[in-house]
Amino acid sequence: MKKVLIISTSLRGLSNSHELAEAFARGAKESGNEVEMVTLHHKDIKFCIGCISCQKTGKCVIGDDAPAITAMMHDADVLVFATPIYYYEMSGQMKTLLDRANPLYGGDYRFTDVYMLTSAAEDEAHVPDRAVSGLEGWIECFDRARLAGSVFAGGVTAPGEVAGHAAINRAYEMGKSV
Repeated sequence: MKKVLIISTSLRGLSNSHELAEAFARGAKESGNEVEMVTLHHKDIKFCIGCISCQKTGKCVIGDDAPAITAMMHDADVLVFATPIYYYEMSGQMKTLLDRANPLYGGDYRFTDVYMLTSAAEDEAHVPDRAVSGLEGWIECFDRARLAGSVFAGGVTAPGEVAGHAAINRAYEMGKSV
C-alpha cells in the first residue's frame, strides 16, 4: 500500500482537471492505496519571497496554507498534480505551490513517483508539453523522484465537460497502476 497525495490546483468549481484527479483517486483506492486529495480552491497560498530560510530550518516563514500542504507532500509516497492548462502552462496556483514546496529540497522526503493530470480547451497533443516540462524541472531537483506518467484531456472548456472523455478512463487506469 502506498500513500498517494493528489493536489488539484484549479480554482474553478466542477473543474475538468479535478475530475481527472477524482478518477485517478478512484483507481488508486481500488488498488488498496491510501489516497488523500487536497484542492487549492479556497486555500491561501502566497508567493515565495526567496528568503531561503526554509533551507536552514526546513520550514517556511510565511504563515498560510502552503506549509501544511508541503508537509503532506513530504510524507506521501506518490504525488499527483491536476491542473488546467492556461496559455500552454500549468496554473499559476500550481507553480506557486511548487515554489513554496522549497522546504522539501534537500530533505528526507518520501515521494518517488510523480504524476500529472491536465485539461485544456485546445486538443492538440502538444498542448500540455510546457506544463509537464515545468513539473519535470521541479522533479529534477529531487534525486529519488521521477515523472511516472501524465494524462491529458484536450478539447474540454466548460466546467464538467470532461465527463465521458477518454482521459477519465486513462486517469482511472493510471491510478489503479500505482
